[in-house]
Amino acid sequence: MQYITARTLELWNCFLALLFPQSARVAEVEQMNSATFHDAVPPLPFQPSEWVLPLFPYENLLVKTAVWEVKYRGNSTLARLMGELLAGELAEWLIELSETGNFREPLLIPIPLAKKREQKRGGNQCEILAREMMRELSGMIELNTNLLIKIKETESQTKSKNRDARIKNLEGCFAVKNPAEIKNRNIVLLDDVTTTGATLAEARKTLLARGARKVIAIAFAH
Repeated sequence: MQYITARTLELWNCFLALLFPQSARVAEVEQMNSATFHDAVPPLPFQPSEWVLPLFPYENLLVKTAVWEVKYRGNSTLARLMGELLAGELAEWLIELSETGNFREPLLIPIPLAKKREQKRGGNQCEILAREMMRELSGMIELNTNLLIKIKETESQTKSKNRDARIKNLEGCFAVKNPAEIKNRNIVLLDDVTTTGATLAEARKTLLARGARKVIAIAFAH
């Protein structure tokens, strides 16, 4: 099975641009840096779990625009911005955890896509964000994009009616390619958006079952 070529992705993006012209809102977000984005967007007022840290409310139109542009258009400018924002928050959390929870030498693992969906999109937005984050996190964390794999196609989580349906939809969808590499390791999972948390919870369960020491997660939006 072959991956989508760069030329095919370019033509697809041109097609999307014709159907959905870049809005003024996209241009607005592209002009922002991490400081101006923080000024414009309120942080999420709560943490849904002690082990999951989402940064911003997905309902905010600027947040939704950034997520959509990276996920469906491969917008490199907004991927860089999102990566910087995620890296800044994660760096602070890692310093705190290393002092209070012995959370050292962590691995950063982006939530994987099934191969068919990754091909359709021309890439995995979480992996793109993870690589942008590493520009800011050199020496603090190690990136691995091959350990956690998605072995089962699942229905889009947005189509599942409730949390129980989402959990059932995701059961057994992840696997660890080489368990020896995560044995007793601290892991940070990365997702672009978390809603019920079912995807992150299933990935965490899989990693812990294969020997990870501790698993936390960060997401751009909730």
